[in-house]
Amino acid sequence: MKTLRRFLSPLLILALVLGSVSVSAAPLPASELISTQTALSAERADADRERIHEVLSRDEVQKQLIAQGVDLAEVEARVAALTDEEAHQMAEQLEQLPAGASVVGALLVVFIVLLVTDILGLTNVFPFTR
Repeated sequence: MKTLRRFLSPLLILALVLGSVSVSAAPLPASELISTQTALSAERADADRERIHEVLSRDEVQKQLIAQGVDLAEVEARVAALTDEEAHQMAEQLEQLPAGASVVGALLVVFIVLLVTDILGLTNVFPFTR
């Protein structure tokens, strides 16, 4: 019994001492931290882009875009290149359109976005903007 006490006593003392020492976690680098607002806005931007893709994937919209001489691959590339704010603005405009005019309104919104990016020199779709 005495040998057991001699063996366990130092181990228990060591366990109590080590257990009472506080260890602080190293802070994450600032580049890995994101705010709640940033996470929510990224989620909203994904939902906005999904809404735009949903409208653009309709057959009647694609037919109208082709009739206007717009390349569908170019439209997809431009939607992907939109900033989060531009995507939100475009999706908001799509939501506000009346149900019957959604195709024409969607085309108009897409045309305006393409025209503005063309005038700014970000793309080269319409030759009349030069």
